[in-house]
Amino acid sequence: MRAKLLMTLLAVFCITICPAKKPQRADVVFNRAPLIEVPYAQLPLGDIKPQGWLRHQMQTMLDGMTGNLDEVYEFVVGDNNAWLGGQGDAWERGPYWIDGALPMAYIMENKELKAKALKWVEAILNSQKENGYFGPDTDRPHIAGMQRNNAADWWPRMVALKILQQYYMATADQRVIDFMSRYFDYQLKMLPTTPLGKWTFWATERAGDNLLIVHWLYNITGDEKLLQLGEILHKQSADWTARFTTDNHLFRQNSIHCVNLAQGFKEPVIYYQQSGEEKYLNAPQEALRRIRHTIGFPTGLWAGDEYLHFGDPTRGSELCTAIEMMYSLEEMYRITGDNTYADLLERVTYNALPTQITDQGDARQYYQQINQVEVTRKPRNFSTPHEDTDILFGELTGYPCCTCNLHQGWPKFVQNLWLKTKEGGLAAMVYAPSTLSTRIADDIEVSIEEQTSYPFEEQISFNISFPDKKHRSAEFPFELRIPEWSEGYTLTLNGAEIKAESLRKGTIRINRTWADGDKLTLSLNAQVRQSRWWDSAAVIERGPLLYALRMEEKWEKHICQGDDIKELGKYYYEVTSPTEWNVALRRADLSADKLQSSFKVERNSQTSDNPWSLESAPILIHAKALKLPAWGMSYNSAADFTFYNQQPAKGEVGEEVDITLIPYGCTTLRIAEFPVR
Repeated sequence: MRAKLLMTLLAVFCITICPAKKPQRADVVFNRAPLIEVPYAQLPLGDIKPQGWLRHQMQTMLDGMTGNLDEVYEFVVGDNNAWLGGQGDAWERGPYWIDGALPMAYIMENKELKAKALKWVEAILNSQKENGYFGPDTDRPHIAGMQRNNAADWWPRMVALKILQQYYMATADQRVIDFMSRYFDYQLKMLPTTPLGKWTFWATERAGDNLLIVHWLYNITGDEKLLQLGEILHKQSADWTARFTTDNHLFRQNSIHCVNLAQGFKEPVIYYQQSGEEKYLNAPQEALRRIRHTIGFPTGLWAGDEYLHFGDPTRGSELCTAIEMMYSLEEMYRITGDNTYADLLERVTYNALPTQITDQGDARQYYQQINQVEVTRKPRNFSTPHEDTDILFGELTGYPCCTCNLHQGWPKFVQNLWLKTKEGGLAAMVYAPSTLSTRIADDIEVSIEEQTSYPFEEQISFNISFPDKKHRSAEFPFELRIPEWSEGYTLTLNGAEIKAESLRKGTIRINRTWADGDKLTLSLNAQVRQSRWWDSAAVIERGPLLYALRMEEKWEKHICQGDDIKELGKYYYEVTSPTEWNVALRRADLSADKLQSSFKVERNSQTSDNPWSLESAPILIHAKALKLPAWGMSYNSAADFTFYNQQPAKGEVGEEVDITLIPYGCTTLRIAEFPVR
């Protein structure tokens, strides 16, 4: 083991010190028969760069925990981690971090983080045995705060495979292909007698992650044994298709772990590529229909703290659920081209994700509440509480898995802003300020700058250029998504309105010869909308954003002492507010003929690189509300209340007040699901 560690350190030294070779370019990987044809493929890692507010967000994460977790959480993901040859943590947390840190490093071209990530890559590659197995395999005595048992479990290796896939997408390092081929030969040999569930149930629940990489490798090598392995993995997986269609898991509380649901969402669609059976393609759509009126939250997620609950807005929603659901939706959209998944991806990313991480990227919240009126170290109605630290903002508060897993959220979102189409064109999957530099048509370089403040504005411009002076134009199809919420759209090219081909529901295509300097502009139409959730509580929406009551925030930092440091990290934040939150929306204002005039939209004239904050919220919505003096606190949260009734109790409603709503992702404290009176 000492020799392998030395080899790893020498490899990293060479990567960081030796003269750099010109990086290889990974090929775009589409499905190979007999897998079904898919509409999209990911571009090489690094082709897409964030700009504007998105770059600021990525830099914040880079400067915060993502770039420095080996110092913040050295006890677990430092050099003593068993994946690096040490004697420490041997399970998921180290690989979780690198699964986000590696794409962050390549997208942001950060040498320091790249060196940290490559140390793990080399350690993983060098850990492979002759039989194909890799990674830690020795259980050690328990140490509080570490996971040193079940070291041989199949599950954490699934995370490591995702790391290697991304590394290959950035470097085309052939060692990854050889490594995976050996490991999948090992799995094919061992799984019949040593199934996924031998050590823990996590591998069974999350087998879709394993199957996804098996298909990816098959598309590169064409090794038919991988399809045999795919069948085994699907058969040993939890039956997500049945859970979504024929049984009662989504109608029954405490039935599924919240993060397993997010990861399991993609398994039927991934397997559909191999089976071709429509039931697997349709199963997640049925799940979404069921979730909408049972466990669902308006953020696109569900009540799960940690087990599923019906969608009471004071139940918790775990940060890992948002992160893993984003990843599932990204992969499901790539396979299906179904804009339901792209719309939902924006909903999760632009609402749930920003509010669960501090503006400085130095702390995160394990659970968030839709109606969250104080963040304090007090008990709440959660199925899995952790010393009542679950909604504190801290380094390790709640449970430490999210500290390590949160990092893949923003980088993988950036990686999936653009996709290659099966016809050889490009597709804007979801919208955010970015630049794309890639090769198109006959290996012609093209650069597209996506100029926008989306999701805070509805106009997106694409500036097209050809850096190589030998090629100043190229013919290729360009696909755009029209979100479900947009009431029509306008498309202009160099200032003149043009028409586009309708490719499928919500997807348009422009097929032409593009010239250097072309500017394509998509203008969407966002109107104020209302939706109804728990007990017909009203939620105000506009575009991809939810809106919540603006509450003043008082942040208080607590420095941890003694045993709390190992359990919670060096500090945590509590947040309270003097703002009165117990208000109802007026029923008359929500009628179709009054909604637009009753909720007045104002754009903040003060622009900021950090729009996800209380002070710099780019959009405000002003409205009237009615005070509800009887609506108070219960179990340290906003009390259960009659959100909808036909006959309000006499004297229940108090005075009329003015309220301001801001994007949900800009809030820490809020009411987002309102009673209606």
